[in-house]
Parts: sequence; structure tokens; C-alpha cells
Amino acid sequence: MNIEFLGRNYEIDARIREHTAEKLERVLKFLDDPIEIHVTLETRKHQNVAEIHLDHRHGTVHTQETSLQMEESINGAVDKAEKQARRAKKKFLDKRRRAGHRENGHHWPIDVVDAESLRDGKGQRRIIKSTRLQIKPMSLEEAALQLDGSKSEFVVFRDADTDSVSVLYRRKDQNYGLISPEI
Repeated sequence: MNIEFLGRNYEIDARIREHTAEKLERVLKFLDDPIEIHVTLETRKHQNVAEIHLDHRHGTVHTQETSLQMEESINGAVDKAEKQARRAKKKFLDKRRRAGHRENGHHWPIDVVDAESLRDGKGQRRIIKSTRLQIKPMSLEEAALQLDGSKSEFVVFRDADTDSVSVLYRRKDQNYGLISPEI
């Protein structure tokens, strides 16, 4: 941990440096590397001001506390920084969990491939467009209703009765075709 200290009208001694580093250990367990830490200690008239600025991978934490004693100012600023760091970590983890939940087996990738790239015999396919298809559990009747209301030629769904993935598609004769795996 590398802490950059700056003293304005205040002489920073080793005891204050150790006290600040010890207190900041509580904050660092919530933040990911790399971290830049800037601590500014200042005396204004009869007040002692501690200002802490932490840069980490997912953002910044900035706090300031004023008190009569410098140790109290440092403790207050570290407490505020800990709350901000805890909140930032929770927000980051919640965002990852939500993204993981969306990606976890509920979507399938669909690639539109250039037909000429498949015919040329080189084995290199050229993807024109890539999207993700959402797989929802529904009955066959619900899938037919969704297909009627969409511009798409097919609906991929998880059959609510058998829990298998099925494809309902519109045929050229305006009837429906159903592709479902045998169990």
C-alpha cells in the first residue's frame, strides 16, 4: 500500500503516518487493486482537517472530516471512506450478479452468416450480425401467439410441460412447424 501524504500548515510525523495506514486497512478490504491513496492533513485556525482520496478500479472515494484533534479527523474521514467503499463494492457485485443472471442459460447467441463465406470452401465464416435470443418457458399455445405477433419466422422457447428447448417456426404454407428433441 502506497500512501501519498500532504501536509498543509501541519507537520506529519511517523506516528500519524502509521495511525492513518492502520486505519486505512479497513477500507482497502472493500476495494480492488490498483489503488492510489492521497491523504491531505491541514490545520485551519483551530480546526484540523483530514481529507482522503482513493482511486480504485471501479471509481473513486473522497472524504473530508474536520475536528479539534487530527486523530479524530482521520478516524472520521476513514469511517466515511469505509462506508463509501462498502457501498461501491456492493453496487459492483450486484451489477455483476444481475449480468450473470441474465447471461446464465436464458439467452442463446444468434449469428447471421454470409452465405458466400460458407460456400468458398476456406472454412472461414463471415458473421454479418450477432444478437442474443431470449429463451422463455412457455406452452406451445403461448409460443404460437408470440409467433403470430412477431416479424420473426421462428420462436425458440423452453416447453413448460417437458422442460426441453423447442423451436416453433412458420412454414411457407402458413402452417407451423415444431422442432423438439425426443426425450
